[in-house]
Amino acid sequence: MKPFRNLLIILSLLSTTAIANQPAKKLDYKFKGKISREVLENYLDRAITMQSLLIGQGDFDDNLRMIKNIGAKFIGRAVCQWGQEGDIPQNLIREKELAEKIHAFDPDIILQACIFEIVTPQVNQLPVPDWVFKALNLPVEHRNFSYDAMLYPDGKFKGQWGRGSVPDVSQNETKLFFYFLGASYIDAGIEGLHFGQVELMNKNDKNLDHYAQILGLIREYAHKHARRKMVICDSHVPSGGFVKDGHLLMDVHAFPLRIEEIPDKPEEAKLEVGHTDALFLRSKGGITPSGWSCAHLPYLVEFDNYGVSKQPSQAHAAGLSIWVWGYDEISWFAHQPAAYRQNWLHYAFDWVKKTDPNGHVEMPGGRQTTSPLDKKRWYYANNPSTAVPDGHGDEDTIRDIWAANDKRELH
Repeated sequence: MKPFRNLLIILSLLSTTAIANQPAKKLDYKFKGKISREVLENYLDRAITMQSLLIGQGDFDDNLRMIKNIGAKFIGRAVCQWGQEGDIPQNLIREKELAEKIHAFDPDIILQACIFEIVTPQVNQLPVPDWVFKALNLPVEHRNFSYDAMLYPDGKFKGQWGRGSVPDVSQNETKLFFYFLGASYIDAGIEGLHFGQVELMNKNDKNLDHYAQILGLIREYAHKHARRKMVICDSHVPSGGFVKDGHLLMDVHAFPLRIEEIPDKPEEAKLEVGHTDALFLRSKGGITPSGWSCAHLPYLVEFDNYGVSKQPSQAHAAGLSIWVWGYDEISWFAHQPAAYRQNWLHYAFDWVKKTDPNGHVEMPGGRQTTSPLDKKRWYYANNPSTAVPDGHGDEDTIRDIWAANDKRELH
């Protein structure tokens, strides 16, 4: 066992022992129309990524069991629609059905859907509803969405994702599509929207007028139709956040953890302020959509997925510092030994809390991986069982970290 790994184990054992007999704290998860900072951060402290949960990725019943076991309250990327727009109508039916099952046992849970920085020609298959045109004060037309009309006029980022391109948020067609998605997800029971890499989509929106418009329209729809009359919006913000005239456009910021490999300790890694474009200590502040002010907006950091280099398990792979031993963050994490994974979660949660109290670790619950060495394509935190034979068995660690944090906050 390497020294750094030994240190992780010792720290987590000390932390767990110190709080084991403390009473649990009853946390407030109530909001309607707007959300206080306290309630928002209560949710962020129990955030977990469960990619594509609402389209049945993995075993839904066991995922539901795990959610109950760990006490998750904010389910990130529960709808993770990356292109494949032709599947959206059928997916929405399934998403609403499964969201209702989750809210039946815990109505406080926030489920998040994603409106990503991608559009593909499949969007041409989707009719534009009349109510979408009316919301944007545009003449009603009987037609489908147009892929070409969403792209940057100068060809920027066309084909960025192979068959898909980055949409330009300044185009009316993009705003029509984003409004359609946001409203449809709200109707399905979604209360969180992740807008992906917004800084790729606003190259013609430097003053943020177009983002302010579409976010405002989606929020107006939420105030009328959402379960608790609001939707919590976040996005990846390498610049630190979108602020217009002192007002934050997002309710929460988000970013990858930006895990840094430790070159002289094979496969080991750490967190560090200032590593590449990590968000630690850089989240911008202002007046939030709920009306309260902050010097730094609370934010989530997640285990990102973006593939694997041609040099898996090697330091400084391809000369890019975003690789963690040649992998994306979740793939690196997933192929670590169980003891190291579980103690690294303790380490990461505590490090972020101490380094920047505005930050909150979004735990890994389920996410796509790219691992050519073991050929696994998905990470599941679930305890292994006949339902989830590939479960990594990290769920009890997540439960214990969250329970310990509740007790620590009380004292």
